[in-house]
Amino acid sequence: MELTLNINFLVSYLCFFGDKIPVKGETVLGNNHIVGPGGKGSNQAIAAARLDSKVNFITKVGKDNHADMAFSLYKEAGVNVESISQDSNFSTGVAGIMIDENGNNAINVFAGAAAHLKNEDIDKNLEVIKKSKIFLTQMETPDSTTMYALKKAKDNDCLTILNPAPARKINENDFELLDFFTPNETEAEFYLSRKIETNEDIKNAAKEFLNKGIKNIIITLGEKGIYFANKDEEYFVDALKLKDEVIDTTGAGDAFNGAFAVALSNELKYKDALIFANKVAAISTTRLGAASSMPTLKEVEEY
Repeated sequence: MELTLNINFLVSYLCFFGDKIPVKGETVLGNNHIVGPGGKGSNQAIAAARLDSKVNFITKVGKDNHADMAFSLYKEAGVNVESISQDSNFSTGVAGIMIDENGNNAINVFAGAAAHLKNEDIDKNLEVIKKSKIFLTQMETPDSTTMYALKKAKDNDCLTILNPAPARKINENDFELLDFFTPNETEAEFYLSRKIETNEDIKNAAKEFLNKGIKNIIITLGEKGIYFANKDEEYFVDALKLKDEVIDTTGAGDAFNGAFAVALSNELKYKDALIFANKVAAISTTRLGAASSMPTLKEVEEY
């Protein structure tokens, strides 16, 4: 079976490295600058493909240099691009990323052509969805299209994963479409309209998400690991203790989601899948960049 990702991709990113991330009105001197491929959808697709999974990618791009760079990258990683449509009326998306000395980041995203992905684009690729086992998406495409795609995936017996980034409003009845919901702490706070600080807060938040109709909730906690819960079990999984220095957390959440989807497609038990995804995400933080930081399966096995 295959893995399908219906996710916006922001092919070009500009990363600026400095001692700190500037606040409103502030200018800081940087110490490095790189340009490369990125975006949540692109990162997740590449993460999954580099882990030897068969990945289909449904999205929309422009007809420009950014798109050319993306197609070249996908060919190299082994991502199936037949479901990517091009529209000369729009530019391909970009992202600007500020990264501080601790690897923390702040990101400004312009979705470009992918912001114009429509239900018809999903319908054109129903055969791709039908032959897939896992359907992974996030919130960079238009809300109505994202939920429409999730419904089509559920109708065709796919396991559905929604990574709610960037966090945007979800209709309460749409939570029932989700087999897995993977917010980080900040995104979880957005959906519950309250702070999440203690372990007890995290556990209570998970219960609230399950009460909304989500089958499995995964709250990613950065260096503190992750918390998983469903109606049968709940537990924390510690972050991987790294032998290398964390230099850039950009794309770590995407590495986690792509790897988790791969693990599920390989029918790993949930806890084993989470440990595997945690490891992939952790390794990605020891490298610069987003898509370029995604490890291969061999690298994960040998780390």
